[in-house]
Amino acid sequence: MSYQAALDYIHSVKWQTRKPGLSRTRALLSALGNPERKLKFVHIAGTNGKGSTAACIASCLRASGYRVGLYTSPYINRFNERIQVNGVPISDMALEQAVNVIRPKADAMADSPSEFELITAIAFYYFLRQRCDIVVLEVGLGGALDSTNVIGVPECAVITAIGLDHMRELGPTLTDIATAKAGIIKPGGVVVSYGGQPEADAVINRAVRERGASLRTVDFSLLTLRDFDLDGITFDFGPMKKLRLPLIGSYQPKNAATAITALLALREKGWDIPDQSIREGLEKVQWPGRFEVLRKQPLFLLDGSHNAHGMQATVESLRMNFPEQRFTFLFAVMADKDVAEMIQLLAPLAERFVTVTADNPRAVPAGELARMLTEAGVAAVAAPSVEAGVALALELAEKRPVCALGTLYFSGDVRRALEALTKEQP
Repeated sequence: MSYQAALDYIHSVKWQTRKPGLSRTRALLSALGNPERKLKFVHIAGTNGKGSTAACIASCLRASGYRVGLYTSPYINRFNERIQVNGVPISDMALEQAVNVIRPKADAMADSPSEFELITAIAFYYFLRQRCDIVVLEVGLGGALDSTNVIGVPECAVITAIGLDHMRELGPTLTDIATAKAGIIKPGGVVVSYGGQPEADAVINRAVRERGASLRTVDFSLLTLRDFDLDGITFDFGPMKKLRLPLIGSYQPKNAATAITALLALREKGWDIPDQSIREGLEKVQWPGRFEVLRKQPLFLLDGSHNAHGMQATVESLRMNFPEQRFTFLFAVMADKDVAEMIQLLAPLAERFVTVTADNPRAVPAGELARMLTEAGVAAVAAPSVEAGVALALELAEKRPVCALGTLYFSGDVRRALEALTKEQP
């Protein structure tokens, strides 16, 4: 099977629609010899900040000398980015090999797995073959019924910031959503919670008590911002001073503080994680597509904010880094998000919007999105493609800042389009 054939198999429509549940993942993993039982995990759920927190934890564990698996979604440029060991995505050959092994097992199942369940099984199989010391495992959706939740008690369960998102799947209230996220809390486990939402915190506290787990809520009173520029942020967290993070979103120090709290919890369990490794790991962390500077002259930002909760944090970052500045926004969004609230948050910072349709069946068509923006009282024009949208946004901005945001699903296309335009310029 070629690499493309492997991807075609993974993305086949026959895997698309399945009822939530863990039985299919368990059956598939059982057929593979239960690789998840031979691995150790940091399990991460939450509405926003999961990926950044996971990247920070993985980078610090790697700096501590461990062989670290990292499982995240979605990807930015290539599918392989979702499954990494020590910062290196799974190779095309290794992905082909894993699919060759797993395909007959999946095809033999009466109740076949979903696409995400299939990918999760591929990841566990690969991480075991790579002899990972520990795997940083990001939940796909929710927690309780997410396929990653087939694992036993993790070394640490982390619940990042919780907000209203995926309400159709998880429920309409913060209590519903927190209940799904708290599903990753296992009996006797160690839990780190971002906290700050009383309704969600009550759910997490109750789950911790009922399951005999121990809870550490991140103490943000220990967090002090020292300095920031377009290359990163310097901050203190408790006794750790002048930590440097090459992620410039105003929300990233809080994600880093969550990661540090989890790392200290791991240290208490016997993992060898020196302060210096935490410092080095944070300095080297890479997490593209999250308030990322793609170009400085003229400024072009890319941010993966994809819901109202995340968009509020992005707006705060824009105001912190660029006070009084107005932007040309290159905007794409999924139809199942609170588009009206996202527009309301961005409108005060907008000079104009250029809308595009992301390469995803859930994407709002560019023309419809432009109409919604116009009705909200902001200037907007639809572009026929991401490539055309990048070019138009730069042209209309006239050397002023451009910010592409609304979904991670167009991040790779935006990056490639900007790189192509840069090469064409003298």
